[in-house]
Amino acid sequence: MPTETLDARQAAEVLGVKLSTLYAYVSRGLLRSLPGEGRARRYRRRDLERLRQRGSAAGALAWGAPVLESAITQVTPDGPLYRGHAALNLARDEVSFERVAELLWSGSLPAVARWERAPDLPPLPLAPPLQRLAVLVPLLGAADPGRYLRETVQLLPRARRVIRAAALALATPERRERASRRVDVAGTLACGLGARGGAGARRALNQLLVVWADHELNVSAFAARVAASAQADLYSCLSAGLAALAGPLHGGCSLQVEALLDEIGDPERAAEVVLARQARGETIPGFAHPLYPQGDPRARPLLEAARALGGRRIEGVEALIAAMREQRGLLPTVDVGTVALAVALGLPRGIAPGLIAVGRAAGWIAHTLEQSAEGSLIRPRARYRDARPGML
Repeated sequence: MPTETLDARQAAEVLGVKLSTLYAYVSRGLLRSLPGEGRARRYRRRDLERLRQRGSAAGALAWGAPVLESAITQVTPDGPLYRGHAALNLARDEVSFERVAELLWSGSLPAVARWERAPDLPPLPLAPPLQRLAVLVPLLGAADPGRYLRETVQLLPRARRVIRAAALALATPERRERASRRVDVAGTLACGLGARGGAGARRALNQLLVVWADHELNVSAFAARVAASAQADLYSCLSAGLAALAGPLHGGCSLQVEALLDEIGDPERAAEVVLARQARGETIPGFAHPLYPQGDPRARPLLEAARALGGRRIEGVEALIAAMREQRGLLPTVDVGTVALAVALGLPRGIAPGLIAVGRAAGWIAHTLEQSAEGSLIRPRARYRDARPGML
């Protein structure tokens, strides 16, 4: 039977901290000590275990233990499951992105999903894709007299319209009118961006949207859920997701991959550039996803499509993947697959974050609906740390 009370060193070992930190916990009232022999103090094991669990809860916010329940997506070694359906199977079976979105929102996969055409777009700036979408979404909300309606049956038509509008907003100005006549999101993107490959391009972009549709509590989905927990409207929740996606550690990673490919230039320089970056202590973006130690399975269908459609256009990507595998034993993430596919299709430079946002919007909406139904506020607590000079 474990000892009921421990001395200071034993207590520090249980918590995994230094003695000075242990004493700081006591002084701040986070831990109570008991009299021991002489001036020594003792600590109850159950109090230490409770405090350690509180510390683990903080760690759970970064690739740690689950912090809330969700019925939307389960991450497995073989990729995400959307309401029990393997995302990669949905992508490879050419299930339309619209049907997958409805699956995420409702829990059942419809036989058909016919969405209305995209609405007329408000004037948008000639800005990078995510900035354009960040302007579009609140403008759509401002023009919607029913933006504060909360019933799912009222929100779903708005969800469909905003995704259609986002896809159309990514189109180049000269192609926007033609793209607006397409009946599916992938077709709108293929037409609006001038993708090479005909019907194969549309199928590949549909795969990309499906693969990106959701990924459990990624940072952008969590941002959307936090906004939804405060009863923010749908457009505000989507804006929260877009803001988080823009970060270089999330959707912005694809831009870093593009910059790395520019630095490589000649595919024969890939190994040299990787070695030089390692020597400078710089990270290589787009490799080794923490949730997939055996490799990000979401990258595979995108790379397969890129190889089929891109030929020599993706030699730089292939050389980078080979260099990282040989030198570091690391495999590409879905970000590299997304950039590879964009290059293979001849899409405009910098478009990858916009494609990701259109796909991931389906997941943001699903999390918004689920969190709104929960009716509870997401409000974690911080463990205060005195950062003044000279303080523990």
